Amino acid sequence: MAGDDISGVTDQADCPSWLPEPVRWYLAHTLAGSSIRSLAREKNQHASTILRNVRRQEQRRDDPIVDSAYHHLEHCLFKANNNEDCETMTAPFKPARLLADEAKLNREAKRILRRLCENGAFLAVAADLEKAAVLKENAQGETTRIAVVTRDVVEAFVLKEWISTKSPGRVATYHVTQAGRAALRRLLAEDDKAKAGFAEAPTPFAEQHRVWGERPVMEPTDDSPRNMRFNLAESPLALLARRKDRDGNPFLTPDLVAAGERLREDFELAQMGTRVTQNWDRFLTGGDKGFGGGGPGMGPAGARDRVAAALRDLGPGLGDVALRCCCYLEGMEAAEKRMGWSARSGKIVLRIALQRLKLHYEGMAGMGGDLIG
Repeated sequence: MAGDDISGVTDQADCPSWLPEPVRWYLAHTLAGSSIRSLAREKNQHASTILRNVRRQEQRRDDPIVDSAYHHLEHCLFKANNNEDCETMTAPFKPARLLADEAKLNREAKRILRRLCENGAFLAVAADLEKAAVLKENAQGETTRIAVVTRDVVEAFVLKEWISTKSPGRVATYHVTQAGRAALRRLLAEDDKAKAGFAEAPTPFAEQHRVWGERPVMEPTDDSPRNMRFNLAESPLALLARRKDRDGNPFLTPDLVAAGERLREDFELAQMGTRVTQNWDRFLTGGDKGFGGGGPGMGPAGARDRVAAALRDLGPGLGDVALRCCCYLEGMEAAEKRMGWSARSGKIVLRIALQRLKLHYEGMAGMGGDLIG
């Protein structure tokens, strides 16, 4: 392969379109043998800029996830160029798996990055597993799983520097970066569902702790969905979990928070399907009979069935408050006002709903239907 043929390596059809420029420069230099000066001339950059970025990418390969992503990229380009003399791949990899495409990456970013923006959330990935988990740690140090994501998406997040290493090891942990938060805001802004809602500019101190988003919500009396605005960095469950009852115990125990987070995880997966603006209140009255028993369904369809089963088991009232607070992230006061309840009564009903939801998931585990995503 010619040393100056940069486009033949980094512009392949199999090469993801979302790759950052420094990653393309590194691949062109290491895989195609392009010199730093030829890269600088091709990209209209100073040679020192190219060299600095190439060295930085090489240093980043100490991270096993970054190294794994580069091995898959090298395999992709190696196969596309049919270069049998390329021996840069040293670590084991699965040749059939490529990195996520841009559509999948953006779709998963809006789901995973928003969970990583929550207080105490981090991503954990093991070296030999094909899926990673987003976990959330409470004040007592206990963790709850709040989302699951495939490894190819994690590798893309790391290459784009949307997440960075928090703790290396066989089970490495990552946290969202400022670049990841900015990417989430950009993706939400590009989505027609995210609109500005302030009448005047917010205070800088308050705004730095918020990542705003909107979600389409169908009401039984509405002909079309309306947008509900909420803070992605905080949820009503997290607020209630930090409160204490009269005996000094947490108002919501970790197992109840885990049940609510599981409902939200399924809800988020279900929203990736085609029926994004469906009226979930139909499931509270038995209007949809499409549920097949809560088995190990995969993807959005299986998640939708699990949400429907949980809401039917809770029934009207309990299902309403669980749907609004756990899934729509509607504040407790707003939920009480919308449902016509007296002030400060909603949190009691929500706790009862979470207790019932916990029993529902324990029943599913007994029937072998305790799988998510």
